[in-house]
Amino acid sequence: MTSIVIDRYDLELLAALQEDGHATNAAIGQKIHLSASQVSRRIQNLQESHVIARYVAVLNPDILGLGVMAYTFVTIERQSEQGHLFEQAVKDLAPVLECHSVSGEADYILRIAAPDLAAFSEFMSSQLLRLPGVANVKSIIALKTIKHASALPLDHLTQPTKIKRQVTFAAGR
Repeated sequence: MTSIVIDRYDLELLAALQEDGHATNAAIGQKIHLSASQVSRRIQNLQESHVIARYVAVLNPDILGLGVMAYTFVTIERQSEQGHLFEQAVKDLAPVLECHSVSGEADYILRIAAPDLAAFSEFMSSQLLRLPGVANVKSIIALKTIKHASALPLDHLTQPTKIKRQVTFAAGR
């Protein structure tokens, strides 16, 4: 595992990009007190080290008519091959925004977006329940979103730890 060393300017840069990924290097530089060329160089380094994975536009699901957000727990039949087949198949389902392998009663939790309950029900019966190895599903529907963040917390990087991390903070840089 290659260690990546970042300093306070990198942390401020990452925070600024998470707030507004469309901001110019000059605007970010003004905010964090670096030149646009220094910001550009740091962004390139963070991209090359995969700290910055990609840039996306965060869309408003309500305005786009996706009023139902469901969290679905999926249990797979007890065959290891079935889990692999499920994972491959679920990647192709556009309404599934996230799929996580989890501990506990279920094997996976999915976050699913749908226009309405009828569309969600149709998706479940015609697509999700037909995936390889699906033994049981249980869904909960979000009534109201209280918080939905896309920005990752970064404060922990400045704290000492005994856990080996791929990214380390250099206070004196």
